[in-house]
Amino acid sequence: MLEEDCLLISMKKYSLYIFTFLLIFIAISITLLLVVIPLGTVGFPIFYFEVSQVILTILAIVLLIILIVIFIILYESINPLRKIILACREVRKGNLDVDVEIKQGNEVGNLAETFNKMIKDLKKNRKELSKSKNILEVKIEDKTKELKELTKSLDLKVGKRTIELENSRKSLLNILEDVKEAKEKEKEEKNKTLAIITNFTDGLLVFDNKNNLILINPQARQFFEIENENIIGKSFSKLSEFPIFEDLIKITGEKMKEAFKKEFQAKEKLVLEVSVVFIKKEKEKIGSLMILHDITREKIIEKLKTEFVSISAHQLRTPLSAIKWSLSLLKEETSKKEREDLLNKIYSSNERMIRLINDLLNVTRIEEGRYIHKLESKDMVELVEKMIRFKIEQAERKRVKLKFKKPKEKIPEVKIDEEKISLCLQNLIENAIHYSFCDEEVTISVKYDKKRKAILFSIKDTGAGILKNQKERIFTKFFRGENVVKMETEGTGLGLFITKNIIESHRGEIWFESEEKKGSTFYFTLPIN
Repeated sequence: MLEEDCLLISMKKYSLYIFTFLLIFIAISITLLLVVIPLGTVGFPIFYFEVSQVILTILAIVLLIILIVIFIILYESINPLRKIILACREVRKGNLDVDVEIKQGNEVGNLAETFNKMIKDLKKNRKELSKSKNILEVKIEDKTKELKELTKSLDLKVGKRTIELENSRKSLLNILEDVKEAKEKEKEEKNKTLAIITNFTDGLLVFDNKNNLILINPQARQFFEIENENIIGKSFSKLSEFPIFEDLIKITGEKMKEAFKKEFQAKEKLVLEVSVVFIKKEKEKIGSLMILHDITREKIIEKLKTEFVSISAHQLRTPLSAIKWSLSLLKEETSKKEREDLLNKIYSSNERMIRLINDLLNVTRIEEGRYIHKLESKDMVELVEKMIRFKIEQAERKRVKLKFKKPKEKIPEVKIDEEKISLCLQNLIENAIHYSFCDEEVTISVKYDKKRKAILFSIKDTGAGILKNQKERIFTKFFRGENVVKMETEGTGLGLFITKNIIESHRGEIWFESEEKKGSTFYFTLPIN
């Protein structure tokens, strides 16, 4: 930058000199011309020509002198600048042993003097910097040694600490793995517990120590029909908002006392056994567990057992009483005809007892799964005709007409246990006769159902029919309709139960259509394959 600054100063200065000389030269030239031109106009042409030559010569000489002066001035001005520039280049290379000798009193001389002074200052500063550098190098070397020692010490400490940290990391990783495994086991156990609670057949309700509900399993929700209700967090006493909980709260109390196997009628066809157990931790109560066990089936079985004993005793007592009464009469003196009548009654009562016992044995065999014994191909039309002939006398005594609708075409034979299917037909035809009104008709039909690929049987009567609210129970054990018990007091209530099981054992179906006081039609099918 120093070289360029010097040149710029010189160019500006000497350009000003040249411009000044040129202005002077132009002014002189114009002045001479102004003096000479008027002489030519006043009639001195020869003199004008000569004078012009003289003037032009003078001007040329003056211009040459000016140019020589300018060259000298430029040379004298630029040469010192060139020395300064060369000195700057040496300084730039790092050589401070330079000195610019310019003996001019102008700006260039001042610049050279300032440059020389600056070089002296730089030399002085360089010496001071060299000393400072040596001092700093010594200090840096000392500090470097200290740092090396510190580095070694730190490396040892860092190494030891690294080993300690590595050991700690391994220990922490082992602890974390143990914690992770423990959490996974805990989660697995929790999931197992929740799975057990969720799939538990009993209803479970868990309460905290303040009797607020914290868990209820799906079975309990199903019992109380609250699948979509959000009851978690509610206190036991506030569950009375749901009507089904009112009777439960009456059993255990609002504060939920301990209870063991207390019966609770939740719904019409749902009886629950309620037990409340306190959950304790170190003798301190932390919650309560309520268990709801469905004992509806046990209650039904208990009722059926009672009915079974009652019906069996009643059914056996009637023929036994008749036999006893008949035998007591036989002891007395009676005529031959009376003795025959009494013996017939004894025989009939005995047959009735045998039939009841056979029915009970059949029920036992059905429940044990060993009822069907021997399957043979049979013509079902012949079997039905045989059963109608067997029951026609009974129908005539009741003044009921038996009508058989034979198939128009020959139907396929079916593999059946003849004895058991005969019992089915007997039960259905007897029921139709017993529960028909006098002078009515029972229609029996057999045909081949191509859609089902089975033989379809139907036994239709126009008797008392089945009550609407009792249709679901018609095929259950010991069931007899309320409206027909009055019509026919004798009966075990096992006939239709046995019939249904025989048909289903042959992979058939049985159903009925009935209307109260208008009669019933029972259908069943036996597949040909």
